[in-house]
Amino acid sequence: MVERVLPRRTANLSAGGFAIAVAVGALIIVSAGDVAPSVQRLADGFPRLANLVDRMMPPNTDAEFLTRVFWRILETFQIALVGTAIGLIISLPIAWLAARGVTPLGVFGYAFKALVSLFRTVPDLVWALLFVAAVGLGAVAGTLTIIVDTIGFCGRFFAEAMEDADKQSQEALAAHGASRFSILCSAVIPDAMPSMINTGLFALEMAVRSSVVLGLVGAGGIGQELKVAFDLFQYQNASAIILAIFIIVLVMEFVTDRLRALIQ
Repeated sequence: MVERVLPRRTANLSAGGFAIAVAVGALIIVSAGDVAPSVQRLADGFPRLANLVDRMMPPNTDAEFLTRVFWRILETFQIALVGTAIGLIISLPIAWLAARGVTPLGVFGYAFKALVSLFRTVPDLVWALLFVAAVGLGAVAGTLTIIVDTIGFCGRFFAEAMEDADKQSQEALAAHGASRFSILCSAVIPDAMPSMINTGLFALEMAVRSSVVLGLVGAGGIGQELKVAFDLFQYQNASAIILAIFIIVLVMEFVTDRLRALIQ
């Protein structure tokens, strides 16, 4: 009778790997003890949260207030739309210059890759604070923030899509003496276009969410109205604004999902 040898369910863990796993586990446990909410704090916080929600009900439905909220929502969408559009246009050449094997700059393309990483690494609110200090309060600072955020997001994924484009068509064009720009327009972009469109839709969806938050630091949009409502303890106004934000984000997700389904 031949004894069956079952395959291992888990891979062998070396001594170094085991030590790293224990160190990570210990770090998580220690960190949880410092920053995780305790049961007592949660028990104390829930009644206060319930009291706040009770003070926010019912949402303010005054016609004058809702009209002001509508224009702020429109401004929020404009910030997201314009910022994303300009960011997408700028992202394309930056991604080309940063894409490995496609860039005409050789090793100097890493400078543009580092620029994209910088834009992506710095949080939105930090960029918003910088632009508010530079151009003042309002929607312009929010639009500039969305532009930078879009370049950081799309620049990376556009470059990766270009790097993954079919190489045979590029080599065929290069063999016939085509320039790098001609190869980009005739082979790289057409092959990477579906992925780039998908990335652009995700960027627009992210921009709508980000533009809502940017108003909290004075960069325009509905977030600015929300901050005023909380600062003045106008909680019924705040609940109406939160409901409006929920609706606009929900609508944007539905629209981008439909567009993404049509493309695929």
